[in-house]
Amino acid sequence: MNSKMLKVGLVQLSCSKDVAKNIQKTEAGIRKAAAKGAQVVVLQELFRSLYFCDVEDYENFKLAEAIPGPSTESMGALAKELGVVIVASLFEKRAEGLYHNTTAVLDADGSYLGKYRKMHIPDDPGYFEKFYFTPGDLGYKVFQTRFGKVGVLICWDQWYPEAARITALKGADFLVYPTAIGWHKDQDQLTNDEQYGAWQTIQRSHAVANGVPVISVNRTGVEGDMQFWGGSFVANAFGRVTYKASHLEEEIHVEEIDLDGSDRYRTHWPFLRDRRIDSYEPITKRYLDED
Repeated sequence: MNSKMLKVGLVQLSCSKDVAKNIQKTEAGIRKAAAKGAQVVVLQELFRSLYFCDVEDYENFKLAEAIPGPSTESMGALAKELGVVIVASLFEKRAEGLYHNTTAVLDADGSYLGKYRKMHIPDDPGYFEKFYFTPGDLGYKVFQTRFGKVGVLICWDQWYPEAARITALKGADFLVYPTAIGWHKDQDQLTNDEQYGAWQTIQRSHAVANGVPVISVNRTGVEGDMQFWGGSFVANAFGRVTYKASHLEEEIHVEEIDLDGSDRYRTHWPFLRDRRIDSYEPITKRYLDED
């Protein structure tokens, strides 16, 4: 019996202050991925602009838009033209004064399937996301597309096994993580290597624990004090890295993943079968320092 293979396009780009040029470059990347045979194309986090969360500036709220809205309309038209699914990370204006870090999914017929709002919001030097984004309130989401069930998470969600687990339990065939993360210009190489290694390892562990492929797409380029570290990658359903992008170069890559591999790995390493769901109630506590 033939395996169910899926070709996923990763669009790793640098961004500038010019939103129109960023959109144009991204659309060209999607076309290139489609020409290489991609059926699903995953974009990096907040691809329309520079990563504005490195500062707290009220002017940056002007970058936000409604979802669905102009970007989902244009991306939907492109998805329909090319016959591909597009996973697009956007800055959502939900209402006056209410904003989210949101990813929309456009099916291969151009239809808008819905959105996932980033659940985990960081607040660190260079990543002042709590200034801009309200935590997601839609829960964890899986989208049934023409080519399979896509589980969408976003950047800081990468560090939380609970998010990957719940999304996988909802039936995701694979997990995608649009991302914007990098190295500060003053960091030493050992710190850089450790940080990237931790970032990739935690996501590979989600693939292993849940028996699903993971696709992580990061931006590259220098923005302010940050060198975004690229390194977009694909891991199979047992955590083996089958593709890794360079750190400093823009890349459009199409990787074939085996969706039937999940059944094979889950059968031989039956982590889902052996879960002791009756014992996990404590995980809903912030910290177990009180009875």
